[in-house]
Order: sequence, then structure tokens, then C-alpha cells
Amino acid sequence: MTKYEIMFIVNPNLETQEIKGIAEDMKKTLEDNQASIKEEKEMGQKELAYTINKHNTGYYFLYLIESENSNAINEFNRLALINENILRHLIIKVED
Repeated sequence: MTKYEIMFIVNPNLETQEIKGIAEDMKKTLEDNQASIKEEKEMGQKELAYTINKHNTGYYFLYLIESENSNAINEFNRLALINENILRHLIIKVED
């Protein structure tokens, strides 16, 4: 099993339910592609290091996952690039 750390930043101007809905949709994408989520953190709204799409803050989420293949990561990456409410995302392969 390969371990990954995924962090993504959601547009802070959305309603709280919409923000949580986006996070749940991304989580479901991972689970539907046979990834198991070992840990998830809702880190809340934080100030960004630099302005992204005229936003100075963002709502941060962190997932630690395990997956046997890269299907879940590829699908997460594809959907995160399409979703205009996800300001940035980062996927890191974690070495044991």
C-alpha cells in the first residue's frame, strides 16, 4: 500500500455547508477509487501566503490516505483541477 498526504484549500467565501460538501465529495472520490482514508483534518480558515484568485484566506483540509494503485490520486487530481472552488491542492507520496 502506498501512502499519500493530500492538502487542499477551498474558497472561504462559500457557506459552511458548501465547504464541507466539497470536502465530502472529494473524500467520496477517494473512497470510490479504493483508497482508504487513515486520517482527516479540517484545519479551518487560514491566511494564505499570497493572494490566489483575489482571495487572501482559504479553508484548509488534510487527508492521509493509503491506496494500492494511483487511480484514486489521479481522479482526485483531475476533479480538484476542474473544481473552481478548490483554490489549490497538493498531493505528496509519503515514504515509510
